Amino acid sequence: MSLPDLALPLVKKLPPEAAHTATIKGLKLGIGLPNIDPSRWNTPVKLPQSDLQLWNPVGLAAGFDKNADVHASMARFGFGFLECGTVTPRPQPGNPKPRLYRLSEDQGVINRMGFNNHGLDYFVRRLRRAPPSPTCPVGANVGANKSSADFIADYEAGIAAVYPVCSYITINISSPNTPGLRGLQDKAALAELLERCGDARSAAQSAFEADRGDDHDGWKPAFLKIAPDLQDQDINDIVETVRGAGSWLSGLIISNTTLDRPESLQSADRDQPGGLSGAPLMEKSTQVLKAFASELIGEFDLIGCGGISSGADAYRKIRAGAHAVQLYSALVYHGAGLVARINAELADCLKADGFSSVEAAVGADLRSPA
Repeated sequence: MSLPDLALPLVKKLPPEAAHTATIKGLKLGIGLPNIDPSRWNTPVKLPQSDLQLWNPVGLAAGFDKNADVHASMARFGFGFLECGTVTPRPQPGNPKPRLYRLSEDQGVINRMGFNNHGLDYFVRRLRRAPPSPTCPVGANVGANKSSADFIADYEAGIAAVYPVCSYITINISSPNTPGLRGLQDKAALAELLERCGDARSAAQSAFEADRGDDHDGWKPAFLKIAPDLQDQDINDIVETVRGAGSWLSGLIISNTTLDRPESLQSADRDQPGGLSGAPLMEKSTQVLKAFASELIGEFDLIGCGGISSGADAYRKIRAGAHAVQLYSALVYHGAGLVARINAELADCLKADGFSSVEAAVGADLRSPA
């Protein structure tokens, strides 16, 4: 067991945000970390539209390593890929504290962090100092400053800044904690966002290739991260709009946190405002994933996020249409050692159902009922 996992019972005694800060500081020291081979479970997967080659399909979601401080450390726990951020052009403190709550009885988390981060300059410096590993792609999740008059301009700036230093880019328009941000999921606003971000990505790619003097590795895939709180018409509108965006958009990450509060929640802080994640999000996020997959599988790479705390959960997302999965909240309760357990359990699930690869299981529930 790694030192961070051994320290987990002590860390959990701290208030939630203090616990996260202590964890990041400990990981930056790099003491007592494992060095788990991400290929050990023999579950490699290639995301077909983005051309990302992963040693395994289990990734770290954005929100844990907001400032790209510890991605090199987290890669040692066996992740197939990592995502840093969300980063905004300018540093911002986020919302007033307290703003992070453990729902221990429900294995959930509520946050209203508000994109607290050190800004693009710091983020890019950190990624330049520790470039993405060839065995563990590192994505950059970009967002908008709360005070910006033009949210889309912030995404354009983010794409330009992170393009040379990451393996892929995620455009996060689904946080519920920046007022007005989810409005970018509306059909007309989304069309404008995708048009302008597509142009920004093309310009960033040209600048990157010119700087290198060739076109080697000049293409970085881009994903759109969306909310789970969508009606059928919202899903139809997003499907239509992303189809019209052009080939620069590789896929969707489904999903961010939810504003819903299931009646099953037992924890005292269940009514705190903010986005709910963790186990209570699993069902809803998976159903939204399946709805998008039924329309877009084969056209876009889909990454399932929300509620994963076991190999069975990851497998369920894959069967629903995810090419890969991400987790974060479950680490609060189980530590980073959970990554190896999920990968091992997922490999067992694939074998038990006779699938020779992750790709073979993708969307299995769309082909025949589970």
